[in-house]
Amino acid sequence: MSDNRPFLISTDSSCDLPQAYYGQHNVVYTQLTYTINGTVHDNFDPNMNMHEFYEEIRHGALPVTQQVNPQQAFSVLEPYVQQGYDILHIAFSSGLSGSCNSAAMAAAELHEKYPEAAITVVDTLAASLGQGLLVHKAVKMKERGAGLQEIASWLEENKLHMVHNFTVDDLNHLHRGGRVSKTAAILGTALGIKPVMHMDDAGHLIPLTKVRGRRTSLDALVTRMTELCAGWNNDEVFISHGDCLEDAHYVAEQVRRRTGIKNITIGYVGPVIGAHSGPGTVALFFMGEHR
Repeated sequence: MSDNRPFLISTDSSCDLPQAYYGQHNVVYTQLTYTINGTVHDNFDPNMNMHEFYEEIRHGALPVTQQVNPQQAFSVLEPYVQQGYDILHIAFSSGLSGSCNSAAMAAAELHEKYPEAAITVVDTLAASLGQGLLVHKAVKMKERGAGLQEIASWLEENKLHMVHNFTVDDLNHLHRGGRVSKTAAILGTALGIKPVMHMDDAGHLIPLTKVRGRRTSLDALVTRMTELCAGWNNDEVFISHGDCLEDAHYVAEQVRRRTGIKNITIGYVGPVIGAHSGPGTVALFFMGEHR
């Protein structure tokens, strides 16, 4: 690899950045898909907006997600390699999807076909806007003039400081995904129990604690942030939600009040993640001492 070669940042649609972001910042993405009511969609399908997606789930639809396969990743990246670009691919957690491995396989095939090209794949061990915030930080570094290897090294050194805290409103979706037992889902729902969860160092979704009541669970997200974020650069914080914007705004206001952080971006939990977490999910992403 020559330091003079231009490079592009690529990622997966699971990072839940808005579609306009990619064009504005010259970021390439591979597209995970989902099937709902017998029809295949992607994140930006104009025939299924995010509110409609969550309404379908509320009415009993059970979406199934599909990872990116190696050939899909290859076909997305090859045109840019042919144009002379190196690639930094910032991948969806290998603990949740095979898409990262598909990207690694595509990178190996591309390097064999184009030996002058460098294709670096970083397993973020992150998801949704946690992955998205890592992409955003990489983009800002690139726009300030950082090189591919400098950014890749920063990501590897800091990805386990990207904290994912989230809660869900309905335990039955976590039961469908194998995260809680059927008994726990039934009893928890009856008692108003809300789990507070996080992404662990292996990129898996892990319960942290359980609280009673929705507002208490939202407050718990911010409390954990105050315990972990001191001394870390959190000039920007991301919040994602499963079609519950009012709750996301509540969390944002608590973050501002309790930490002084003002720059907060709110977006949807995309369908690939939302298929498993369900409506009512609220997630808070920031840099902290540990996950």
